[in-house]
Amino acid sequence: MLLWTRIVLLGLVCLSLASSGMGCGPGRGYGRRRHPKKLTPLAYKQFIPNVAEKTLGASGRYEGKITRNSERFKELTPNYNTDIIFKDEENTGADRLMTQRCKDKLNSLAISVMNQWPGVKLRVTEGWDEDGHHYEESLHYEGRAVDITTSDRDKSKYGTLSRLAVEAGFDWVYYESKAHIHCSVKAENSVAAKSGGCFPGSSTVSLQDGSTKAIRDLRTGDRVLAADTQGNPTYTDFITFLDRDTTTRRVFYVIETELGQTVTLTAAHLIFVDRDNSTEQRMSAVFASDVRPGQKVLVVGAERRLLEPVTVKRIYKQKHEGSFAPVTAQGTLVVDQVLASCYAVIEDHDLAHWALAPVRLAHWVSSFLFSSQPEASAQNDGVHWYSKVLYQLGTWLLDSHSIHPLGMSVYTS
Repeated sequence: MLLWTRIVLLGLVCLSLASSGMGCGPGRGYGRRRHPKKLTPLAYKQFIPNVAEKTLGASGRYEGKITRNSERFKELTPNYNTDIIFKDEENTGADRLMTQRCKDKLNSLAISVMNQWPGVKLRVTEGWDEDGHHYEESLHYEGRAVDITTSDRDKSKYGTLSRLAVEAGFDWVYYESKAHIHCSVKAENSVAAKSGGCFPGSSTVSLQDGSTKAIRDLRTGDRVLAADTQGNPTYTDFITFLDRDTTTRRVFYVIETELGQTVTLTAAHLIFVDRDNSTEQRMSAVFASDVRPGQKVLVVGAERRLLEPVTVKRIYKQKHEGSFAPVTAQGTLVVDQVLASCYAVIEDHDLAHWALAPVRLAHWVSSFLFSSQPEASAQNDGVHWYSKVLYQLGTWLLDSHSIHPLGMSVYTS
């Protein structure tokens, strides 16, 4: 089954690469305007995803009402997008106030509406609620929910409008009534805590020349300490960041060993534990959130010649600003003396490494063709496009239990 999964995954990746290349090529038959994507309207009372709104898989738990006098009021930002009509029946501007995530998704949806129905705009009938008009613990009280229609109030469009809202990235969309669609998003801090797999920028790696370097300062071509498939230390090329974010504050797991080493990484990142069983492969990659005290992680020795199993003493959480997901040619990396995988979200290091083969191939080809080029400049913030493609393929091909629930939002947002 795994073999067939890999074959199908490779085929789809190649197809996506080929189609993306063809769409940009010159000459006859290339660069043509694509037909609009066929949309399946939501049915009345249908909601996507098919879970309760305030659960992990949707918009998450209620975090408390925001008032104009509360400290959290600064979390709300006004939306003055002229492509959106705000009903604002209270005449206070409240419907324009929302979290940044809600604003981003709403603005994206406004564009989709105009593309779908020229001359029609998105209309917001309810946004942030400061007057208690909604049920207890409604996300409207946090500026995380909006009720929407089209400007022409054509109810026959609302099923498609719901689907457009899903495509725009709202975390929960509900065809709630014949009069409007309800959409909501995750809390800003919730999004920050659930963004794939990364290390803080201050985490350090060891270079081949004997020095150390902060992960945030890595450049393409740096030779960093990692491990080969047998678990032996080796130096390998740093290729790129699958995710790079210099500003967002996130929750990280700190894994501390009984010898004092600590490695800091997000819940959905893979780290190697020692199986301590000669009949099985020595290294096994697990999610950071699944590591427990008493298990053993692999730590590099003083002379960097061998990896030794060391018992985990305790695990706790910290918040850090900025997060970085480096990928190397080996697919592994020694971070703060502890061996970790370069991959996250999907609990199969070997499959993830195999799927990233095109990225490694592109790096090798580039290194061969442009070996005389100067050192690359710093990479811009954002999630690598190829990583997004793989995640979407993974959600289609893999069992849901193979995907970490706290790694989903970064790729679906």
